Amino acid sequence: MNGTLFPVRRLDHPNLDEVALAQALSALGDPVRLAIVRMLSDGEEHQGSKFAVKVSQSTLSHHFSTLRNACVVFIRPEGTRCRHSLRPEFDHRFPGLLGTVLALR
Repeated sequence: MNGTLFPVRRLDHPNLDEVALAQALSALGDPVRLAIVRMLSDGEEHQGSKFAVKVSQSTLSHHFSTLRNACVVFIRPEGTRCRHSLRPEFDHRFPGLLGTVLALR
């Protein structure tokens, strides 16, 4: 325990060098995940429960896990909740990919 009521949770974030382009494209190819990335593109951290997507909480968690495993997002546990943001280094690995995908409608 860390002196609080909740143990400190850690989430593994894969090494970006291990992510293939196909995995990144697959993660970005789902409409719900793309909507999540659009919301995160403001550069801020967002609480997971605040995303306006019409899926169950377990499905939303699955989408975040897919994006985390593709190194698109960083998830920071905060008590019983999580904060989400885009991984800035993703653009170094795949220059222009996020910008291009987000510009398409």
